[in-house]
Amino acid sequence: MSNKARERIKHKEKLIEKRDKMLKHDFSSERATVEEVFDNATFMVIYALLKKGILDELNGVVNAGKESRVYWGKDPEGKDLAVKIYLTSSAEFKKGMLKYIQGDYRFKRIKRDTKSLIFTWAQKEYRNLEQAYRAKVRVPKPIAIKNNVLVMEFIGEEGVNAPSLKKYQPENPDKIYNTVLLYIRRLYQKADLVHGDLSEYNIMIWKNKPVIFDVSQAVPSTHPLAKFLLNRDLKNINRFFKSLGVNVCSVDETFKKVVNKNL
Repeated sequence: MSNKARERIKHKEKLIEKRDKMLKHDFSSERATVEEVFDNATFMVIYALLKKGILDELNGVVNAGKESRVYWGKDPEGKDLAVKIYLTSSAEFKKGMLKYIQGDYRFKRIKRDTKSLIFTWAQKEYRNLEQAYRAKVRVPKPIAIKNNVLVMEFIGEEGVNAPSLKKYQPENPDKIYNTVLLYIRRLYQKADLVHGDLSEYNIMIWKNKPVIFDVSQAVPSTHPLAKFLLNRDLKNINRFFKSLGVNVCSVDETFKKVVNKNL
């Protein structure tokens, strides 16, 4: 067995151990966190998803951030799901949301209170996933959206989510780089979207292929910030893959290929 294979096995064992520790936690021991995520309205949304047969069980947290928690769930057939719950009590990123929502023709009449903005933000991520998925960009397949709860495909297995590029160096960085550029082009030309926050932190590697996630901030190509955000995405991707020894294309050249259908 090669050293890389051993490292992959060790990496997965550590992830499974971490997952098991999370699943053993009694929710009552983390009452503050639970109350922050599962307010009465969110409980009712989860209940509605259970009643509709979209969701059958909800297990431990697989990812936690300031704006949301992602849980490992299952559908009635036992298929893994990712259940992303946006924190309706979090107002920290309210200002950050607005610049991505304003100027997006899909969301013209929006209320400015925190809860309404978070519902819009969740809806925005669902719409972005739909458009990207239809454009054959590898993203988690969107399944359902209701208020602040987004249900989508789980990328990983047995409650262990696939690692991000930041945490797991791919064996074939040149191929991954070219695939990511292809996805950026498809996003722009077929899905009419610019990711807006693309980097090694929100690209997972699953079965030796990249999967783009966290697309809530993605904006249409007509958005006032679209060109700036696309340029930033390309710079981030070039910086990371250059550090892996990949002979990257210039940002200007790639930018032209992304926006011009004739190239």
